[in-house]
Amino acid sequence: MSKSILEGRPALARQIQDIAETAGYLWQKGWAERNGGNITVNITDYADDAMKAFPAISAPVPIGLTLPNLKGCWFFCKGTNRRMRDLARYPMENGSVIRILDDCSSYEIVADNPVKPTSELPSHLAVHNDFIDRGLDYKASLHTHPIALVAMSHTEKFLRKDVLSNLLWSMIPETKAFCPKGLGVARYELPGSLDLASATLRELEDYDVVMWEKHGVFAVGPDIMEAFDQVDVLDKSAMIYLSAKCMGYEPDGMTKEQMKEMSVAFNLPK
Repeated sequence: MSKSILEGRPALARQIQDIAETAGYLWQKGWAERNGGNITVNITDYADDAMKAFPAISAPVPIGLTLPNLKGCWFFCKGTNRRMRDLARYPMENGSVIRILDDCSSYEIVADNPVKPTSELPSHLAVHNDFIDRGLDYKASLHTHPIALVAMSHTEKFLRKDVLSNLLWSMIPETKAFCPKGLGVARYELPGSLDLASATLRELEDYDVVMWEKHGVFAVGPDIMEAFDQVDVLDKSAMIYLSAKCMGYEPDGMTKEQMKEMSVAFNLPK
């Protein structure tokens, strides 16, 4: 049996452990039914010379896009049709390490098993290509199905620009502190489509978390835990709002003055 790419690479192993831990949280919260959700993390910083010499264990696979900023980059990707609960227990059996080839339009699987990456890989890679183009040190992208947030996306009044951001910020002070850019909204497009990828990229110019109408959210961050945390605080606020509604009243929320005071105190965007 060939050895795992993680052997002798403790820093990379810790990154994969964080991915596995996050996958477990997604399942425990009920945000990752069956094979729902995806994780893609840029691990290029951990690719040493010996790792770069690893032979491919798959033929080249077309991405469907040309992504010039990703030449030679390495990614860990959740496998297609793989469950988050299984990724949490056995990350290297339910995900794979890939490297982008010199043509910038195809990849090959390198380790540990020839698990085909998520069908949404082109969308995720397009986002990572954009990170590099904009000089952002973001390494992680996460797609998941948070129940309360998805429920709120089923009505037009919450889909207008920044309506949800302001509402969710007002539910509990920590939400603006830990998700200061708020929540962008991408109108419904076919899951996995390039149209959805394009809509997401537009929203990511201003936000780190994007609601996919009637579907889920897409979050980015410098690491997978940061991406998860933003979704977690937003969904907590959505749960507070929905709990108040279930109790029979419209919650007042923090006033604009209170939110402005907090933004000044914590040096947050106005």
